[in-house]
Amino acid sequence: MRTWIKLIVYSFVGLPILSVAQPKQLIISARSGTAVQTPTTHQESNQSTESTSIETSGGEVNTLPLLNESAKTSDQIDQEIRFLNDCDRNFASRSDASDFFAARGWDYVDKGQLDTAAHRFNLSWLLNHDNVDAYWGLGVICYQKNHLTDAIKILRKGTAIADSNTVLLTDLATVEIKCYQDKPDADMLAEAEAHLHRAVTLNPNALSFQKLSVVQFLKADYPKAWEYFHQARSIDLSSLDLTYLNELLAKQPDPKGVFK
Repeated sequence: MRTWIKLIVYSFVGLPILSVAQPKQLIISARSGTAVQTPTTHQESNQSTESTSIETSGGEVNTLPLLNESAKTSDQIDQEIRFLNDCDRNFASRSDASDFFAARGWDYVDKGQLDTAAHRFNLSWLLNHDNVDAYWGLGVICYQKNHLTDAIKILRKGTAIADSNTVLLTDLATVEIKCYQDKPDADMLAEAEAHLHRAVTLNPNALSFQKLSVVQFLKADYPKAWEYFHQARSIDLSSLDLTYLNELLAKQPDPKGVFK
């Protein structure tokens, strides 16, 4: 017997990115996949499996993104082998186990328990280095902790695996825009713009167009910013960021006269 476990969906794409005070919160949006299948026995056995802890003499590395990707001690290797063996006994495949731990990671993100969530995403990554949710979740956590460089590095690893995931591309661009605002770098803004153009080419959507508008705003090309903003409006009026709209209006009146 199998049971469906709903994944909780997250993104940054609704952040009022030009506001002076920028809250470090997650904005619920679309994410890859809506459900994964796991055997019912996973629910019964996950307590012991989830408690797996990988430590070094200097302290736990469970919460460091991708387990810090550093050289491992013999104790760490032994613990990882035991964990993988436990998963082999309790799951149909390591891919299934990876999906299970990613789902638990999103659960803990939803509860605001970011370190516990990071541990679950690390375990997901350990089981399957190609699980996009592991990179996505760790990128979200780094963003929440304002570790923007780490967030970008990890999200880029995710897009290298899923380069057609438009929401992930938009999330990555959003973090790159935030990084540019903190420390202006034309190359960083160009990267964000490229990711957003790819997103709207693959799937024209309001959120990506709105972020393209933000990019043009930062480049002081306000007519182009309005053009992208209206493209977002034509797709989904409810998604528009009113804080950003007011900032755009302060720079230039709406050429179409829709917004006053």
